[in-house]
Amino acid sequence: MSEETKTLEDLKDLVSGTPAEAAVVAEAAVPREQKLDAQGRAYATGKRKNAIARVWIKPGSGKIVVNGREQETYFARPVLRMLLNQPFSTTAREGQFDVMATVTGGGLSGQAGAVRHGISKALTYFEPGLRPVLKKGGFLTRDSRVVERKKFGRAKARRSFQFSKR
Repeated sequence: MSEETKTLEDLKDLVSGTPAEAAVVAEAAVPREQKLDAQGRAYATGKRKNAIARVWIKPGSGKIVVNGREQETYFARPVLRMLLNQPFSTTAREGQFDVMATVTGGGLSGQAGAVRHGISKALTYFEPGLRPVLKKGGFLTRDSRVVERKKFGRAKARRSFQFSKR
């Protein structure tokens, strides 16, 4: 009877690390394979707000083309260009991949976030071993925040019309 009643201290050595570490180990244990098209490119769709980006990456010199234009002309603000390069800098792959993206909908900020999301997903399809690094950085999570719709009887989504006493 005494062998059957074990305390948490006795069972502690059976658990290896935290549940998050166990998930990473389980994810690394499953070998993933590359998803490439006939031209040797990885394709992914990225989304942010109302913007949708279709992204293709292939090995190259690090050139990023968005809607047929260079990233410097399409995204003039340096902050938006920095957003595009974040997945490459966290995985130490700067200047190793050419990116071709088409973006529709939303504004420039949302489009930059959509392209970043697409680049991150395409990187995981090209090099499956990069997935834990990108997931830890939060690049694979789709930012689901969207503008709230306008309601009737309101000036905007929540703002009411100005009150008039008389």
